[in-house]
Amino acid sequence: MNFLERYSLAGKVAVVTGAARGLGEGYAHGLAAAGAKVVCADINTEGAEKTAAAITAEGGRAQGIFLDVTNPSGVSERFERIAAELGSLDILVNNAGVEDINDFVSVTEEQYDKIMGVNLRGVFFTSQAAAKIMIRQNRGKIVNIGSLGSAIGLSQSSVYCGTKGGVVQITKTMAIELAKYNIQVNAMGPGYFRTPMTEPFFQDPEHRKWIEERIPAGRVGTADDLLGTLVFLSSSASDYLTGQIVYIDGGWLAS
Repeated sequence: MNFLERYSLAGKVAVVTGAARGLGEGYAHGLAAAGAKVVCADINTEGAEKTAAAITAEGGRAQGIFLDVTNPSGVSERFERIAAELGSLDILVNNAGVEDINDFVSVTEEQYDKIMGVNLRGVFFTSQAAAKIMIRQNRGKIVNIGSLGSAIGLSQSSVYCGTKGGVVQITKTMAIELAKYNIQVNAMGPGYFRTPMTEPFFQDPEHRKWIEERIPAGRVGTADDLLGTLVFLSSSASDYLTGQIVYIDGGWLAS
């Protein structure tokens, strides 16, 4: 195989959770451009279908579906259906996530359960459902989405950072257990990207200044800045890489 051909996702079936908007929408477009058939999954069905329609209009292959990552049995049933209808489930991108900004001492049980339920419990059981199919196939790629909050603490994001730190640890343990089945599990840690979820930070002039002054690259990232890493982690080019998190942050952590 030509070296560059190892980056192709032609013939692969990928599921991207949280694909209705933000970075998840960008991930879906990137995987489709690399040749994958992309299942755009989201609790926002209309948004997922809109993402899929845009990909199709660009010449890619995609479909939008409803998926609630907080419902493990529903996820498992849907994934089995995807594998049966499309022939496989080769790539899972665990992008679905939520945040609810609040001071640590003011976090409510409801806020805690909501963030934990999507960002950590959702990633765990969604990966489990995909892994059961990938084990039968003896191949697969799981890409979890971490954050700067996987490595550092961020004020007013105590629960969020807790979940993103947990994502790194379950990525490692999944990678160890699934390696014998030719399944690679890695994570991406985006820095500050302007999305609907992070928009409140950018609407606060002081917080925006704090963010932008700490990025050596001199700019906030765009979805396109993440796609090279995502395609690499989703392709056979990364077959000997597992249990790692790659930070794409414009140099934030280095400084």
